[in-house]
Amino acid sequence: MAFRLVPRCFLFTSFAPKFSKRSFSSYVSSDSIELSPANELQLEFTEDLTPSLPSLKTSNDANMVAKLLIEHHDPYHVMKSALLHLNGIRISSELVQQTLVRLKNVPKIALGFFVWAKEQQPGYRHDVVAYDMMIDIMGKVREFDVAWQLILEMDQLGIKPTSKTFGILFRRLIAAGLTRQAIRAFDDMERFIETETGREDFVYLLDTLCKYGYAKLATEIFNQRQFRFEPDTQMYTILISGWCKMNRPEMAEKFFREMVDHGLEPNVVTYNVLLNGICRRSVLSPGTRFEGIIQKAENLLDEMQKRGIEPDVTSYSIVLHVYSRAHKPDLSLDKLSSMKEKGICPTVATYTSVIKCLCSCGRLEDAEEILNEMVANGVSPSPTTFDCFFKEFRARKHADNAFKLYKKMEDLSCTPSLYTYNTLIGAFSRLNKMEIVREIWNDMKENGAGPDSDSYTLLIHGLYEKQKWGEACEFVVEMIESGFHPQKITLETLYKGLIRADMLTSWRRLKKKLEAV
Repeated sequence: MAFRLVPRCFLFTSFAPKFSKRSFSSYVSSDSIELSPANELQLEFTEDLTPSLPSLKTSNDANMVAKLLIEHHDPYHVMKSALLHLNGIRISSELVQQTLVRLKNVPKIALGFFVWAKEQQPGYRHDVVAYDMMIDIMGKVREFDVAWQLILEMDQLGIKPTSKTFGILFRRLIAAGLTRQAIRAFDDMERFIETETGREDFVYLLDTLCKYGYAKLATEIFNQRQFRFEPDTQMYTILISGWCKMNRPEMAEKFFREMVDHGLEPNVVTYNVLLNGICRRSVLSPGTRFEGIIQKAENLLDEMQKRGIEPDVTSYSIVLHVYSRAHKPDLSLDKLSSMKEKGICPTVATYTSVIKCLCSCGRLEDAEEILNEMVANGVSPSPTTFDCFFKEFRARKHADNAFKLYKKMEDLSCTPSLYTYNTLIGAFSRLNKMEIVREIWNDMKENGAGPDSDSYTLLIHGLYEKQKWGEACEFVVEMIESGFHPQKITLETLYKGLIRADMLTSWRRLKKKLEAV
């Protein structure tokens, strides 16, 4: 008898989401429980080896199915509530995949739909991609017993798991800190895929361990299995990157020298990884510390050129990032000119580092010149580029300049990020520019960027400062209806304000809303 995944045994008690009056789109767009490595400098040093899964595509049918499942969900009768609304819907692989994309943040519903599609639809059979997606969703919420059940089910139904399937599994295991289990999954892979584990699979295991901060374990595995997977430049580059991420540049340099001693030639990616490791987390105190870091970086650039490897835009961007952190505007401008003289075109990351440095040093006119230059050269600024200006404008209370730049973003078709919107809402609220705040708020909602809990809090506290208690109360109600719970200080301040304004009736209505959540 074929193994069957039974949803009754899958209770989700540890992570079942609390359903509130959030919109369907908030479940589709948010990824609050995603596990990811620590934030990195926004530069590409190595290729992304992560197995790809289907991304969100336009699908009215998938929207309808996901919305029905979310809005009619009954946590006590998973298979008897929302799924009844799907009777008569024709299931296809594309529909299943796109529905799972939309349900990735509500795993209990995703699993119920997955089982229903498999068991209730004659003639339909899940493909490998659907199983991979479901394993990823389960792994994201650390339900690894269920993930393994899915792999066993694939095997028993003759739907062979692939190395990609196992890559998804051990990435989620490593992200959850279960590194030894991930290595066992890697070792068990051959029993299921019926081919020898390839070099690419081993490289991905090393890369994932390093990306999540387990360079020491990756080194141990690398040393143990050199007899089977012959070391090459890519493997060493991954280990160098891993030690750099752990802020251990001395270990990174050790592996770099070991690689060279073994006759393997470093490439520009290897050098950039090491260069970033030297520069990335060093304390840039004034004087010798900064000079020492820059000297080591320049020596590495010289070594690259002696080997016949020309520094690229990433190499220069790393050094410019150091100049920016150390508040060295003249050095930043000189290095930018130097790279352009060599015919290397700056990227948005390069320009943004220079702009950030100039803005933080108060040289806003120079920063604006660089912004105009990058636009003239066909490099589109990012929201982060504009955030450098907005931060300074907020500190200097330059409301007109900030609004003018906000409009320039619109002219350049650069949609602000949620962080940008929140920065501007907070800044203009404090400057009592509430008509501008309303315009920005409406733009944010229209663009689908927000609002989030921080957006509401900033706006509400801005209204408090102007003693607009009635309007603040309206936004607290909207905040609650959108599924966000106000902070204690927000409610306490509102309560005191409504008492002073003799508006206790409004407070009683609000209290009922809170009690209903």
